[in-house]
Amino acid sequence: MMSAIFSFLGGSAFRMAWGEIAGYFQKRQEHAQELERMRLQDELERGRFDRDMARLKLQSELGVKEVQIAGDLALQKTEADAFVEAIKSAAKPIGIAWVDAWNGTIRPAAASLALALWMFALWKAGFVMGDWDRDIVGAILGFFFADRALARHGR
Repeated sequence: MMSAIFSFLGGSAFRMAWGEIAGYFQKRQEHAQELERMRLQDELERGRFDRDMARLKLQSELGVKEVQIAGDLALQKTEADAFVEAIKSAAKPIGIAWVDAWNGTIRPAAASLALALWMFALWKAGFVMGDWDRDIVGAILGFFFADRALARHGR
């Protein structure tokens, strides 16, 4: 009988007790692993949230910059168009004879006066041209010849 009791305790009861003890430690280990998994998941979520917030902030800033650049470009285009229109309208006769005559003679008169002053300075120097005089002659010749060549090609 004693051997039957030992057999019973050694077989079923021991396996049952060992199963309970092993189950306790296994559950404890699974619980610790689950807590660690949740902690890591929280870190990953926090990192993803921070990246998403940084991305949204950058997109917002870029959107604001894009709007500013578009506004600046529109303003520059408006200013350029206004300048072109002002240049076009400055060359048009307005219909008042003496004003149109004045506008037609002011540029040639200013150029003639500048030329006369320069010739007077050259005459005083004995018609000896310095570096500045040669630069002026080159600029004037380049302007008139380039102006005619470009006008001939429609530019």
